[in-house]
Amino acid sequence: MNRSDCLFRKSSLAKIIFHSLLVSSLSIVSWVTTMFVWNTKVDAQSPSQTIPADKNPEIMGYSRALIKIESARQQAFENIKKIIGNREVPKMACNDPNSLNNIPSEARDIAVNYCNRSQEIVKENGLTPEQFNKITVELQNNEDLKRQIYNTLIHLQKNPNEK
Repeated sequence: MNRSDCLFRKSSLAKIIFHSLLVSSLSIVSWVTTMFVWNTKVDAQSPSQTIPADKNPEIMGYSRALIKIESARQQAFENIKKIIGNREVPKMACNDPNSLNNIPSEARDIAVNYCNRSQEIVKENGLTPEQFNKITVELQNNEDLKRQIYNTLIHLQKNPNEK
């Protein structure tokens, strides 16, 4: 294999990873919006608009939490899917205990553990549930914040050991 083939493959791999990360981060945000928003009052304004993402501990903490929550979500989903079998996994929401009533108790335990773990992850990353929810809701209508979170997610994926 010559040098240009190697560079082309690295470039193609980078593009695949980039697109995968984009789809993943967007699905995380949409999933978190439906599964993880606790019942809290949310203000429309955010200080994140005025502070660069790399200097904003909320954006960094939110992005780190998203990555860890997505990993926990995938694990929980796979475990629930094994229990449920061929049936479709019902929509579940951490802030709605009634949404868990239609699944077997073994799967319900996994979902509850996931919700509890998600709250821990948010706190471990320096945010309160209210801060996390505020950012999650704001992402729906704030393109600048979406860009900042997206860029931070890419940065963290490239530099996973950075604090």
